[in-house]
Amino acid sequence: MAGKAVVSLTTGLEDPERVTVAFLVALGAAEQGRPTLMFLTKEATRLALGGVATAVACDGCPPLADLVARYAKAGGRYFVCPICFEARTLDRQQLIEGAELGGTIPMWQWIGDEGATTFSY
Repeated sequence: MAGKAVVSLTTGLEDPERVTVAFLVALGAAEQGRPTLMFLTKEATRLALGGVATAVACDGCPPLADLVARYAKAGGRYFVCPICFEARTLDRQQLIEGAELGGTIPMWQWIGDEGATTFSY
């Protein structure tokens, strides 16, 4: 099995290009069969809600909605920082496929002893 990948994202739609790059990196790992986790914190927590990740960052950039759909199809998962989520009074009933509230301890448990390649945006 290919090694795990973790992409940490703190930025939301205030910087759609950064979000697009993070999703492209995560998607590349997931579509190659790597167990892949996106750890969403700060404003990125909003991206785990249905209907939010719909921007197109630039001319020629893929729509975020397409990247989110491909990531789900590839089995990608999200851990959404529960502190950040609750601070924004977001609705857990609106979490998208593959997303769950999970902080640093569940992230480290998911990584396990074999480690993971990490990226941070």
